Amino acid sequence: MPVEDKNILNRLYIIAGGMFLFALLIAVKLIDIQFVDGDKYREMAHKNTTKNFVITANRGNVYADDGSLLATSVPKYDIRFDAVTVSSENFKENMVPLSQELGKMFGKPASYYQNVFRKARANKNRYLAVAKNLGYSEYIKVKSMPLFRLGPYKGGIIVEQRTVREHPIGKIAERMVGSESSQKPGYYAVGLEGAFNDYLHGKEGRRLKQKIAKGQWKPVYDDNEIEPQDGYDIVSTLNINIQDIAHHALLKQLEYYEAEHGTVIVMEVKTGEIKAVSNLGRTKDGTYYEKLNYAIGESHEPGSTFKVMAMMAALEDKVIDTSTVVDTKAGSKSFYGRRINDSHHGGYGKISAAKALEVSSNIGLATIIDEGYSKNPEKFINHLKDWGLDTPIGIPIKGEGKPMIPEPGHSKWSRNALPSMAYGYNLSLTPLQTLTFYNAVANDGVMVKPLFIKEIKSWNREVEHFDTEVMNDKIASEETINEIREILKNIVKRGTGKSLYSENFSMAGKTGTAQTEYWMKDWASNRRYVSSFAGYFPAENPKYSCIVVIHKPSIKKGFYGADVSGPVFKRIAQKIFTDSPLVAEVANLDASDKRIETDFESYYPKAQKKYTLMPNLQGMAGMDAVSLLENLGLKVKTQGIGSVSQQSIKSGENIKKGTQIVLKLS
Repeated sequence: MPVEDKNILNRLYIIAGGMFLFALLIAVKLIDIQFVDGDKYREMAHKNTTKNFVITANRGNVYADDGSLLATSVPKYDIRFDAVTVSSENFKENMVPLSQELGKMFGKPASYYQNVFRKARANKNRYLAVAKNLGYSEYIKVKSMPLFRLGPYKGGIIVEQRTVREHPIGKIAERMVGSESSQKPGYYAVGLEGAFNDYLHGKEGRRLKQKIAKGQWKPVYDDNEIEPQDGYDIVSTLNINIQDIAHHALLKQLEYYEAEHGTVIVMEVKTGEIKAVSNLGRTKDGTYYEKLNYAIGESHEPGSTFKVMAMMAALEDKVIDTSTVVDTKAGSKSFYGRRINDSHHGGYGKISAAKALEVSSNIGLATIIDEGYSKNPEKFINHLKDWGLDTPIGIPIKGEGKPMIPEPGHSKWSRNALPSMAYGYNLSLTPLQTLTFYNAVANDGVMVKPLFIKEIKSWNREVEHFDTEVMNDKIASEETINEIREILKNIVKRGTGKSLYSENFSMAGKTGTAQTEYWMKDWASNRRYVSSFAGYFPAENPKYSCIVVIHKPSIKKGFYGADVSGPVFKRIAQKIFTDSPLVAEVANLDASDKRIETDFESYYPKAQKKYTLMPNLQGMAGMDAVSLLENLGLKVKTQGIGSVSQQSIKSGENIKKGTQIVLKLS
């Protein structure tokens, strides 16, 4: 064999041998993969082609006390377009009719959409935004349009669904209902949504899916799948009608007085149920919206509304009685080197303690408290502690403000502390704390905790019920409570709140006007005030308590509590009297005639019919009787003043709406 051929053969042997060794190595590796590391690689493949997806639970709804929706989750849809996946034929055939349909729906010319789509196709845009934030019905309409009805592959439509939280009643009570922003960095859930998030949120589920193509996953049902558990619903104590009344009454006053911000709270006296909370703050452009929860979060010097607490302590300790004479001088008096003035020019001179509260004399209350407690200030402070004014109420809603009540040894304590506290300075309370105290006065001395939630439920099944909680079963003696209530009634009738008095309905309360930011250098040239009114209605057998606090009204238009906040209180009381008959007025009627039903729940449905029975009004306050009869649809004439002594239609007789009745008062 020639040497050259032999060399070629040797090379072939070497190549063949190398290929054999390579094949042998591959075989060994395959055996290793199959039998030694097989489980490992099978697991890797499984992980790359299967994935556990989170199934979000449906968030529970928030309801008003009558079942109206306050917050609910709804689907929203964004429509995008893949301009590449659509064939030239489909694009050419459907582009014009699609543009025409979109133009009709969204109010733009068809040419606009044609240009947008053609540009997207030329640029090979696979993610063109067509429409955003569509509701379900709008989404269905867009989905059925030319081209889009062909689906994602032939029609290029891309649908992105998300769930958003909506408030069916709009911006009203937005801060109290709250938000669920707890999952967003830098945010925390607020209001009812935040307080009861654990109930509303539900539990997420898990579902295994297998990848079948790029971006496409198919569910793989197995025993390990976890179904989501929908969140519970919560039924709040908020009342839609009262909330609407409070919101618009506050808004109207804020706009007129160009105030910085304000709040209103309405509470049901017996139960402590919060029926309305409105918090409105002013923006740079002069509009108002629910910025912060001032009602529960803003602790400030209350001013003259605190005089009721001071007077109650003095009456309870027998430091004074309502007829004790107090010398208010000529409207100015010095206490330990610090001068206190009354707003009334020239002062009131010597007046009774009751009169001092009626006219809101700073000097009168400061004198009473200083003379009664200067040697033992702890005795006065202990009353405030017994009423819970030194600690937060402990409501479930986040952000409750902390009160401040100084006592001997405190950094804010001095010889002037007691006189200042007597008329609402040198201490701080939240509006909700102040209202809780006034509500106790209206509730015969029983202090109940503000209640925001009535029940938690799952569909129609009650999960948890929330009952009224008594914080203090007697804040003062019956005698003291009655004396305070009489003074509060007279404040509206003849005192600082007399401009609010109405013969058509009764109410009781206290005006408040406090200087704020008075420690700032520019205060003398730019005075700032907090105007307030706290009270309840009707004055007898109260149904609701209410507080109105308005910060920094324009002093050019007014700043006294009776002028700024009082009208809001009156408007709320008036509307509730007019629009929603009060239980207390019907339940308190004389029941001597068996045909008269004294239980509101059974009586009032009858009162809504064409004919009903005339209640016995004898002894009822004239303004309360008028309000009740007008709610029954009667035309009322009165003769005299005082309580009802005679009525032209006898009790128990059938009455018809529009009938005229004459009441004699004496």
